[in-house]
Amino acid sequence: LAWLIHRGVIEKTPVSELTPVFLALLAVLVIRAAGQGLQTRFAARCSEQVRRDARRQLHHHWKATGPVNLADTSAASLAREWLDHVEALHGYFARFLPQMTLSVVIPLAILVLVFWLDWLAGIFLVLSAPLIPLFMALVGMGAEKLNQQHFETVSRLSGQFLDKVRGLTTLQLFGQTEAASRTLENRSDQYRKITMKTLKVAFLSSAVLEFFASVAIAVLAIYIGFGLLGYIEFGPSDELTLFSGLLILLLAPEFFQPLRTLSQHYHDRAAALGAGAEILARLEQSVDNAEPIRPDNGISDHGIQMSGVTLRYGEGPVIFNNLDIRIKAGRVIALTGPSGGGKSTLLHLLAGLIRPEAGAVSVFGEAPGNQPFGWLGQRGFWIQGTWAENLRLTTPDATDIAIDYALRQVGLGELVDSRADGIHSRIAEDGLGLSGGQARRLSLARIFLADYPLILLDEPTAGLDATSEVFILEALHKLSESGKTLVF
Repeated sequence: LAWLIHRGVIEKTPVSELTPVFLALLAVLVIRAAGQGLQTRFAARCSEQVRRDARRQLHHHWKATGPVNLADTSAASLAREWLDHVEALHGYFARFLPQMTLSVVIPLAILVLVFWLDWLAGIFLVLSAPLIPLFMALVGMGAEKLNQQHFETVSRLSGQFLDKVRGLTTLQLFGQTEAASRTLENRSDQYRKITMKTLKVAFLSSAVLEFFASVAIAVLAIYIGFGLLGYIEFGPSDELTLFSGLLILLLAPEFFQPLRTLSQHYHDRAAALGAGAEILARLEQSVDNAEPIRPDNGISDHGIQMSGVTLRYGEGPVIFNNLDIRIKAGRVIALTGPSGGGKSTLLHLLAGLIRPEAGAVSVFGEAPGNQPFGWLGQRGFWIQGTWAENLRLTTPDATDIAIDYALRQVGLGELVDSRADGIHSRIAEDGLGLSGGQARRLSLARIFLADYPLILLDEPTAGLDATSEVFILEALHKLSESGKTLVF
């Protein structure tokens, strides 16, 4: 463009001769735009791969940790790790890293050309360029800490909000809704303050960086203008032409543009570092990756055996010390004992949710958890949808007839017949719309439908009325008659 203006203004070249060059310039601009689009697309694809790998590592870590060890972590915190924290990595890998490369390559190329045209103008650029990275580093020291505080604050707020929503009925019964509202209001105000601090740092840093870039370009323009007018005779100023001066002026914004864009994406780096710290803290939590040991004493592959099992939680007291158990296939075992005696822990061992410190566990000749098994915990899991959809969570191909049969096996036949939609009647999340006993039996119907050889039940009748307890016991009797191995 500078060459075209120089030829047209100074050398009075006809427009017809400049038309091909002008068209070539337009083609270069189109190619540049296409290149930027491809760069954005490839960067987004690389970012997607990184986020996919991060989620895969989180999933493997959660699986290795197990639901027992994750019980103290709220569902909201896990959801934020999976969604918000991983998504916060996108800006860093899709925008900041590619732009950081461009911020090195493009200014260096322009600097070489400017030094060739006018070494004094090149010195102006060299002196002004380090100011932007310097201020970016200074801003980044505070922005990273603010973003980490932001993630921690919103994580706590999400967990508390989810707990309040789930316990809304209990809060209303005990008249604590106003106190809960005030707590959430205070937490929301803290979140607002930390968000405004983060935005303030981002806006102030952008303003400072824009100021230095604008001042540098203005100084360069003054030098070129006075040099062309002949008011400056120092250095190579007397050799400036309209072509060289205009080219330097056009290149100066392009010299600072990658650095400006990098400063705009610097908050992506801070956000990614804050989120990455949370993700790494989760991944660095120790888990037992050792393969469970099977007994090697010639036992049958058709039963359950524990041999010399010792277990404790952390630094707590020993729960099991050199425990030996053998259960034949098809037996029904009822665990009795005081609360806290280790009944649930024993079920967790058989399910493979936790692993012993010493000893070996074998379930039908394999390590615990390697074979499908039915599980009915103290808290069931239901989704918002129909009864049939809830039962198909474990058996997606189940027919309506099989679902109806499973519901009748657990004593829900009359309730199904009383509903106009039958098995397609809807329930809300966490089984809302059913009584506690009905919801427990709905979970037990999944086990009937899936037809597992081993069924583990953690206090299946706890907290139920007498009628529901009878239905549960009758259902367990039917399972035992079909040859299932029951431990509860």
